[in-house]
Amino acid sequence: MNKKNFKPSSELPAGFIDRQEEELLARDLLISNIKKVMAKYGFQYLETPSFEFTDSIGKFLPDKDRPSEGVFSFEDDKKWLSLRYDLTAPLARYAAKNFNNLPRPFKRYQLGTVWRNEKPGPGRFREFIQFDADYIGTNNLFADAELCCLISEILIGCGLTKKEFIIKISNRKLTKGLLEKLKIKDEDKQSIVLRAIDKLDRVGLEGVQYLLGKGRKDKSGDFTKGAELDETQIREIINFLSIKNLSDDNFARIEKIAANNQTILDGVNELTLIKKYFSLLKFDNFIFDPTVVRGLEYYTGPIFEANLTFGVKNNKGEEIEFGSIGGGGRYDDLVKRFNNQDCPSTGISVGLDRLIYVILQKNKIKVEKKIQS
Repeated sequence: MNKKNFKPSSELPAGFIDRQEEELLARDLLISNIKKVMAKYGFQYLETPSFEFTDSIGKFLPDKDRPSEGVFSFEDDKKWLSLRYDLTAPLARYAAKNFNNLPRPFKRYQLGTVWRNEKPGPGRFREFIQFDADYIGTNNLFADAELCCLISEILIGCGLTKKEFIIKISNRKLTKGLLEKLKIKDEDKQSIVLRAIDKLDRVGLEGVQYLLGKGRKDKSGDFTKGAELDETQIREIINFLSIKNLSDDNFARIEKIAANNQTILDGVNELTLIKKYFSLLKFDNFIFDPTVVRGLEYYTGPIFEANLTFGVKNNKGEEIEFGSIGGGGRYDDLVKRFNNQDCPSTGISVGLDRLIYVILQKNKIKVEKKIQS
């Protein structure tokens, strides 16, 4: 190659974008609103580094088929470093490091950029800003209920109406117990099942069935290997996914599916308690949805997800499947990885760039340009 004639490309890697002033000013407004809500709820502000030791943050992402399991990593001085893929794993490291000095519970919030080496899509980037709020060191499920109220208050403060989003709740113990009952013991196969359920909104019930079976080829021709379950196991899982609320009739259905599996019954009892806390908090913008499993593998109990109730369009004006704009759940064992100390915790996360994508498209906020003096 003739170096004198070489011209670098002005294009960006897939999943990375330049951000214009309108978007940046909208981000400033959202962050200002978030900080007000956090002060109201008594959370402390924290910042952790962008890089962590790879072993410290762990490999909990759902994209096991991606390079480095979805994490951007490199070797430095014979140790592997990774750009953080979320703000929760670094928080667990921080909590373990400062375990004896933190209050119980430790209520922290953080705003920061995260990176994921995953397949990009509309409103789905490989570099984006997240907001997190977490309770460290409490097994009181009132914290989980309050986080659902908190994320709702933030979304309304950012311009959405109550009717434009819904908080979906479930419990990882339901799927864990179901896997126990179906005797699916292989951890890799369990992960494939959870990832398949997590993709229901994107690929539909038929797509999930393929992923639970031999596998699925998407529109681009990419093939995703399936869990290779038998027909009985697939039928049981699909039956479970059809339960959509916490009515008495559906409690009976879940108990029948449980067949005395204590893990499933524990999950139902926890959801019942959270539902009672919602009543105390006068919060009703939620539904039970067993298809909510959250992609990250460190969740251990109640999980929740904020989903839009209206369609989102791409740059061509075509309506797209947008997925969730936030979510979270309980991760009782994440801090314990470092110090073998029990530290039950729970938290929520909002993807600010995805939220900005929506509110600018819907003209939910007015952005005024700053006048330079």
